[in-house]
Parts: sequence; structure tokens; C-alpha cells
Amino acid sequence: MNRFLQILRIPDLRNKVLIIIGLLFVFRLLAAIPIPGIDILRLRDILSSNQLLGFFNVFSGGGLTNLSIVMLGVAPYITATIIMQLLTMIFPRLKQMYYEEGSAGRAKFNRYSRYLTVPLAAVQAYGFLNLLGSQGVLGALPFFDLIRNIIVITAGSMILVWIGELITEQKLGNGISLLIFAGIVSSLPTTLRQFYVEYQSGTLRIDTILIFLAVALIVIAGVVFIQEGERRIPVAYAKRVRGIKMYGGVQSYLPLKVNQAGVIPIIFAISILLFPQFFAQMTALVSPSLSLRVNDIVTQIFNNQYVYGGMYFILVVVFTYFYTAVTFDPKEISKNLQRSGGFITGIRPGDSTSDFLSKIINRITFAGALFLGLIAVLPTITQIITGVTTLSVGGTALLIVVAVAIETARQINSQLIVREYEGF
Repeated sequence: MNRFLQILRIPDLRNKVLIIIGLLFVFRLLAAIPIPGIDILRLRDILSSNQLLGFFNVFSGGGLTNLSIVMLGVAPYITATIIMQLLTMIFPRLKQMYYEEGSAGRAKFNRYSRYLTVPLAAVQAYGFLNLLGSQGVLGALPFFDLIRNIIVITAGSMILVWIGELITEQKLGNGISLLIFAGIVSSLPTTLRQFYVEYQSGTLRIDTILIFLAVALIVIAGVVFIQEGERRIPVAYAKRVRGIKMYGGVQSYLPLKVNQAGVIPIIFAISILLFPQFFAQMTALVSPSLSLRVNDIVTQIFNNQYVYGGMYFILVVVFTYFYTAVTFDPKEISKNLQRSGGFITGIRPGDSTSDFLSKIINRITFAGALFLGLIAVLPTITQIITGVTTLSVGGTALLIVVAVAIETARQINSQLIVREYEGF
């Protein structure tokens, strides 16, 4: 409560919070504007029977529920980011741009990701309209109406990317993550009402609700444990004499978080799980009948909970390692320590320090990735036992909500600490 009052008392911080709330309100307003010609009841039936589309609805912030103009959400941008990150392993120029050119290189890299988002969004929009049209959700669209809808949906997705960047600029959280967070939270009243109606009708039993609550508590506790866990590496700084003053000679530590990647592995993993569905949609450009057959095959494969859960677990673990490797460079940290006169106690500076840090980060990342993967598939395991499909989507959504809330709270706290020092 005291932190909340501090935010209200500091004009700069209060304005940032109000800007973020306003941008999230615009996002929810866009998510309520549908494209024309929709059979809402048929759409809800498809979303409830297709698990992958249910996940995509989570990522679009509920925009797919009524086929809004932002029905794709930020999924095309996430896919473009994954592709660009993978391309850094193939093209040295991109790798140099991302890792060695500082903030200017990162800005250029992000600009290329946005350029790639446009064609990806257009292809996904066409695929979705074709898929939903074949399922009877949309009527037969004339060619120019189809093109108009594709342009509107693509523009909606790019507007969300822009809103996400405006939120990120406030330095109170990641904009893309907060958009997903807002979409999930906005669906909570509907989910609770659905649980209540099913409980009153006898469809949902009290023991199933208790299992769901237990899973929710386990997920929350697990995410908090992983997000806050860290390995502290003791660092000493050599004494240096400059003029008549002596510097250094202090002890500190290098914090290595158990989960360096945060919630990004979950987002990446679900994006990859959605890729076969997108591939089925893209084949509609060649043959609509082939697209329907591929889509049926993909749906049958992923409706198998064991296949889906296994792939989900593996992807979360792999992307935890991948994103940690992208964001944590032991060689660069070793160089920075050496430049500042610091060294890890008992380890030689240079390559020995780099090898030591690599060894430590691989060990703790293994534990973090394994735990994060287990938490991710825990709702799926519960779904297999109880047969309640809501648990799977709800569990993943809860995982994202808790991780984003922790990270945002940490950034707000750091902003408050900076301003307390400035005031002092």
C-alpha cells in the first residue's frame, strides 16, 4: 500500500502509470471492435473444441473471441522476433548488429523485426479468414472484402506492436508482455462466471474446482520461486592507488538468476506450437482443400494430450536455454569484470572466469528450465486426470500473469528506489 501511495505522490511516475493504463484501455477498446459478418456462436464452439486456437485467443488478449480487428494480437511480432533471433546464428552481420553495436544496433534489429511482422500478419490473417470461413464462422467474402479485412487485421496487429513499444518506453514493464497480461486478466470475470454456471448446472464438481485451485497455487508458488531464485557469485575488486587515494578492495557478488529468460520461453514455446496451424493456413494460398486437410491432421495430432504436453515441455526447456544464451554472455561479463579490476574469488580472470560462469549458468538454467517446463505442463497433466479443458489454458495464462506481474513490480520498485535516492 505504501508503494502505491509513493507512485501517486511522484508526478513523473504517476504520469507513466496513467499513460500505460490509457494505452491498455485503447487495446481493450480495439479488441471489442469486430470485423463484419461473424457467427459468434459457431466461433465459440470452434474455440472451445480447438486447444491451439484457445491458446491463440489468450495471446490475442481475447481478440479472437469476437474476431476483432486485433484478432492476431502480438503473435506475428513474436514469430518475427523468433525468426530474427534464429537468423543471428546464420548471418554474422545480424549477430554483430544485435550483440556488438549497442543500443543503435538493437534498435535497427528491432526495426527489421517489425518489417518482417507485416507480411507474417498478412499471411496469418488470410489463413485465419480462410479457416474460419470453411468452418462456417464467416460467410463467403468477395475478393475486395477479403483484401479489406486482411489489411484491417494486419494494421490492427501493427497498432498493438506500436502500443507495446510505447508501454516499454515508460520503463515500467515490457509492453508486449503487459498486453498479453491485460488480455488474460480481462477474461477472468468471464471465466469465473463460466465456472459458476457449470457448477450450478452440475457439470463442474467441487473436487474439480479444488484441483484447479491447487494447480493455481502450485503454479504461482513455482513461478515466484523460479523468478526470485538466484545464485550469488562472490566478486572481489583489487586495490588500486590513484594519486593519494586508494580505490577498490571491496567485496561484492554477481547475481545469476535461476531463470534468466523470465516468461519469454513460455511465449516462444506456444508460438512454435501454433506454427503448424499457421502452416496449414498458409497452404490455403496454394490450395484451400489442401489447407483443410493439413489443418485436420494438425488438430488431430495436438488434441492428443500426451503429444501436446511432451512437445510443450521440450520447447519450454529448449527456449529457456536459447534465450538465456542470447541475453547472458559469459565472455562479455568476464571482460567487464577484468576491466573494472574485479575477479571471482579463486578463479583466474579471462577465459577461466568465462568458463566458470558458463558452467554455473548451464547448471542453474537446467534446474530453472526443468522446473518451468514442469509448471507449464502441470495443467495439462491435471486436464488428463480430470478431463476439464479449461485447466490447460487457465494454467498457462496464470503462469504468464504471475511472471509478468513479478517483473513489472520489480521495475516499478527500481524506479521508486532511484527517485528516493534522488530526493535524498
